[in-house]
Amino acid sequence: MEPKIFLIYSFLIFGYIQAEDDVNNKAFPDDFLFGTATASYQVEGAWNEDGKGENIWDRLTHTRSSLISDGSTGDVACDSYHKYKEDVALVKELGSQHYRFSLSWSRILPNGTADVVNLAGVTYYRNLIKELKDNNIEPLVTLYHWDLPQVFQDQGGWPDEFIVDKFADYARVCFELFGSDVKYWLTFNEPKQTCLGGYADGSKAPALQNPGVAEYKCTHNVLKSHAKAWHIYDQEFRATQNGKVSITIDTSWYEPDSNSAQDEEATERKRMFEFGWYIHPIFIGDYPEVMKTRIAARSTAEGLSESRLPTFTSEEVAYIRGTHDFLGLNTYSTSMVKAIDDLPIGQTSFYNDVSVNEYQRSDWETAASGWLKIVPWGMRKLLNWISKTFNDPPILITENGVSDYGDVDDTVRVNYYRDYLSNVRSAMEDGANVIGYTAWSLMDNFEWYAGYTEKFGLYKVDFNSPNRTRTPKTSAAYYKKVIQTRCLVDSCV
Repeated sequence: MEPKIFLIYSFLIFGYIQAEDDVNNKAFPDDFLFGTATASYQVEGAWNEDGKGENIWDRLTHTRSSLISDGSTGDVACDSYHKYKEDVALVKELGSQHYRFSLSWSRILPNGTADVVNLAGVTYYRNLIKELKDNNIEPLVTLYHWDLPQVFQDQGGWPDEFIVDKFADYARVCFELFGSDVKYWLTFNEPKQTCLGGYADGSKAPALQNPGVAEYKCTHNVLKSHAKAWHIYDQEFRATQNGKVSITIDTSWYEPDSNSAQDEEATERKRMFEFGWYIHPIFIGDYPEVMKTRIAARSTAEGLSESRLPTFTSEEVAYIRGTHDFLGLNTYSTSMVKAIDDLPIGQTSFYNDVSVNEYQRSDWETAASGWLKIVPWGMRKLLNWISKTFNDPPILITENGVSDYGDVDDTVRVNYYRDYLSNVRSAMEDGANVIGYTAWSLMDNFEWYAGYTEKFGLYKVDFNSPNRTRTPKTSAAYYKKVIQTRCLVDSCV
């Protein structure tokens, strides 16, 4: 960005913000980490170049393009495979301390298995990591962001237990290849979307629908995979690489419709089904009791001899418990929850097992993504609930952002970051141990089933240009100023 343009943006933005009396005016601590993020399939492109294998998003977009709003693919996306130096320059321009990106399993291991390593894919990631390190940017690396090698999906995918050892082998390869330069690892991004979306409601690749069964089997194997990868790092690499390993779990905040005991109970049940499903086994041990009890009871009523929720052995509970060095948290929005009678026994599904009325208020501002209502106060409540419920873990917010239709003057995004970060800072004053914040996303990209119809980027990408030209938005200037000053307003105390 030209300095003159940046100054104009800064003046306009901060002139507006200064009038906002309710924005937290406490500076973020000097050691608080600010960064931004992308994911491999959403930005890399080069889907079949240099020996990369096919993944489930390649297969889905090529064979079921009708599922994508604009019929598009990630074949080229932002072309980050060829433009990674330009992308790192954008991260540096923002002043980010870290850059979160994911590795493409099939780019590194084209057959999925560790017996064939693709040198070109390894070189790409080594070059990206080196470029980041040379510019004093810490790589925050996600092992799995939804792009399973298709060869493993053909064998059953995440609901099949064979995948646990395959993921462990992949994780070990990545730790060996890149671990000397990576201090922050995430095993999985939003496993709920992998399992519930991929195998139950069909809203994510591989777009299968076996609700009430497959999502639970998938989660069981994801949790065992995460734990195995964590233990591999802990036993084989931590002493020499000195890094940290965790998982990123996504959730909205769930607010009770009223202060009645029924609504409070229903809301806490919803939180445990949506978030506790993953965090409870890792941070407390085993699935939440409310999940085990309800799913077992409904399974019995359905005439089944055992619960649709798989059971961990006592050894597995102990093996999974404690496999975290911090908590990765993705959050975007808030929903209200109202108690209802349990839904009838019949068709099985995760949502029937929860049996609550979830809704979003009509007076909340809606982003381009219809599911994303802008409710900043939900951030503070969520962070405080996590801290209280799960033994005050160090929380690294690994995604937070808002979608629009690609305007360069993206006031909605400026306001979103300002107001959500204000609630992050307030939660820290409340006592939540938040260690960093990662804006989603560095640039506009392939937004899954929405294709290129919704934009989350700090930088606009011209997808009609062969060069995929990147242009800074107003939000980039704002976020840069926040990182520089550690302040959301003109003057902090």
